[in-house]
Amino acid sequence: MSVKTYTFRKIVAPLFIGMVLIAGLSLGAGNAHAGLFDMGKKLLEKTTESTGAPETLNAEEIGSGLKEALKVGTERVVGQLGKTDGFNADPEIHIPLPGSLLTARNMLQQVGMGGMLSDLELRLNRAAEAATPKAKALFMQAINDMSLEDVKTIYNGPEDAATRYFEQKMSPELATEMRPVVEQSLADVGAVQSYEQVMGQYRALPFAPDIKTDLSGYVVNKVMAGIFHYLALEEAAIRKDPAKRTTDLLRRVFGAQ
Repeated sequence: MSVKTYTFRKIVAPLFIGMVLIAGLSLGAGNAHAGLFDMGKKLLEKTTESTGAPETLNAEEIGSGLKEALKVGTERVVGQLGKTDGFNADPEIHIPLPGSLLTARNMLQQVGMGGMLSDLELRLNRAAEAATPKAKALFMQAINDMSLEDVKTIYNGPEDAATRYFEQKMSPELATEMRPVVEQSLADVGAVQSYEQVMGQYRALPFAPDIKTDLSGYVVNKVMAGIFHYLALEEAAIRKDPAKRTTDLLRRVFGAQ
């Protein structure tokens, strides 16, 4: 809220309304009195409504509101990405082959085996889609564990400030916790088997340079990047759009901005 808007709502408007009410009372009984009094009452009600949420929030309330926004956003993002083609069909977060495998793709394409790499790429995206719902609990716990020393800065910061703070602080721990989840998903969708077949064919080619790829680590980073990408958009929507504030806490905290 700007200084001018605040001054009008908090000082000028109430003063004006008070004058209207006094004028109404000074006219005594009658139509003029009733008309001015009603007008003053309506203006007072309108000003109160326009003020919206409470004037001040303490750090604990702001911190709880930011965590709530991340939790609500995580719920929505998991529902969006944790389904068939949640990653694969989304150009914003589609997972390509690791750069280390591009050499293998080029060489295998020359001998008519490029389709194996396309199959592997699809399976990497399927693994990400399968891992996302399982990662939900990890994200929720990480949000609970956030230490928001800078809550006021985050609250008044850019529209994705809480998400980026969360990403910066929690990514290393999340990556460690998510790795076994992603490894299991890679095995479940056949990505591990597909990778081993690709590398078997690749190594059989003459003069094929050695390639080392941390497939699990690569997919973990891509899954997290995809979730954070859409989580930032959800946070921005909650800050901007009252319809996105689906809990009383969100309405109280973000309605005060």
